[in-house]
Amino acid sequence: MPISSPVVANDRTYSTPGTCAIAICLDGCEPEYLDQAIADGLMPTLKRMKETGTDRLAHSVIPSFTNPNNLSIATGRPPKVHGICGNYLYDPETGEEVMMNDVRFLRAPTLFSKFYEAGARVAIVTAKDKLRALLGAGLKFDDDRAKCFSAEKSDTSTQAEHGQAEASKWLGMAQPEVYSAELSEFVFAAGVKLLREWKPDVMYLTTTDYVQHKYAPDQAEAKAFYEMFDKYLAQLDEMGAAIVVTADHGMKPKHDANGDPQVIYVQDLLDEWLGEAAARVILPITDPYVVHHGALGAFATAYLPPGTDRADIIARLQDRPEMLEVVSKEEAVERFELPADRIGDIVMISTENMTIGTSEHRHDLAALNEPLRSHGGLTEQEVPFICNRVLDLPSAPVLRNFDAFFYATQAAALEEVNA
Repeated sequence: MPISSPVVANDRTYSTPGTCAIAICLDGCEPEYLDQAIADGLMPTLKRMKETGTDRLAHSVIPSFTNPNNLSIATGRPPKVHGICGNYLYDPETGEEVMMNDVRFLRAPTLFSKFYEAGARVAIVTAKDKLRALLGAGLKFDDDRAKCFSAEKSDTSTQAEHGQAEASKWLGMAQPEVYSAELSEFVFAAGVKLLREWKPDVMYLTTTDYVQHKYAPDQAEAKAFYEMFDKYLAQLDEMGAAIVVTADHGMKPKHDANGDPQVIYVQDLLDEWLGEAAARVILPITDPYVVHHGALGAFATAYLPPGTDRADIIARLQDRPEMLEVVSKEEAVERFELPADRIGDIVMISTENMTIGTSEHRHDLAALNEPLRSHGGLTEQEVPFICNRVLDLPSAPVLRNFDAFFYATQAAALEEVNA
């Protein structure tokens, strides 16, 4: 091992792994997906891991979106520490709405950078490129101790910027389409090749929820995805890695009995109550890949004009049956551990089968070829937390998905002790 002592990142101490410590983030993995596939005999490796290792449920961070949760897993901390509280950000001072995928928005070092600084070999493979720069912050690629590349841009990855030149050629798999199950399969295949040939000490594999947005757990396409994953998981397990399988968020149907999207258009309501464009609703689910969800999720924030009776607006929205929770900024910061300067005056969370939109005319839902499935709220917070080793997990406080590497490195260290 190149490192001989525990690594400290964001006031958490991580064990020195004696074998590779891997966390796998199955994007959008509602626990029912695993239950269905296992019941059909399609995931023998994960079934064994659940029976002989550790099988728990954990909570994601809120909002239960991709960027906040991936960065929580990468830092071991909630958004109030690392600053990434959505895929999308509104800056009231400039009036600009921007993607929150630039490293300048990150307020804490990743545990990957801390392991790298300690001398470890670190590998990160993402499905979409939007996460790559954030997850790879602090890594250098000039000494063959770090690799961080995406399936989406695998044709054009370079040694200097990603630690791996032409990743698709290196792997022997064509660069996948961004809206495909193959995008995630590329991640798994790369993880197997890296573990076998490059032998990282810490590795993070994170996928896309394209399949989960399109298909329910009982549909054949979803089951085929998890059957595929299990075959790669078997290879990682056979090579002796300590593995934690978790997710960034769950996924719920957000449509009615006819398959039509269920949406409450809050900008339209606020325009009616406060005047057109007086308030501003921000949907943090927004990212460059909206074909499969139409920018509709279960979490939103709103900036209100000065002098607004905020308590009245909260009460009026809370009275709507579509809403599960409507709270003030201060309560949201406290309950959901969010950075106060990056959310609006109120925070809204919709019910299990409902989403929140801005104005009806601003959402193009023509590309939704299947009934809407989405996430972002409290009903999508419960995620799997499965390890191929027996872990001594406390019953309280609530286990979090961002505990993944804390326990993966602990399991990898125990492996060294047991050996």
